[in-house]
Amino acid sequence: MEIFIAIIDFLILGLLLVIPILLLFLLGKLNTNYYSIYYFLIGLLLAGVIIYFFAWWSYQSNCFLLEYYGYNINGLNETELFEKVLPENKERVINIEKSIMGIGWTLKAIFGFVVFFPYLCLISIINRFLEKSKI
Repeated sequence: MEIFIAIIDFLILGLLLVIPILLLFLLGKLNTNYYSIYYFLIGLLLAGVIIYFFAWWSYQSNCFLLEYYGYNINGLNETELFEKVLPENKERVINIEKSIMGIGWTLKAIFGFVVFFPYLCLISIINRFLEKSKI
């Protein structure tokens, strides 16, 4: 189960890193005057959707893992919470539980979007530099 979730996480992260490059490639074929504006508008929109989905998926996958290990979300005390958790998985479940109890996934998505914006700008600058060096 963890391998399946890790594969999905890496696919979403890879998509997030490749989308700006693909977007530059596709917009480069259009030959428009407002190339940078289209790049940033479409890039921010696509990145926002992917980051939103990635933040939701990270929270949801942790909930799936808790259920998979036998954690009782509706338990009132530690005995009820960890009643069906095997002893070898207890430490893993505690770590997953702690990761869920932090800030919410929506705030993580907002922080991710803020952190992703410089990457979008960096890819654009590198592309401009490569275009100038070809000329």
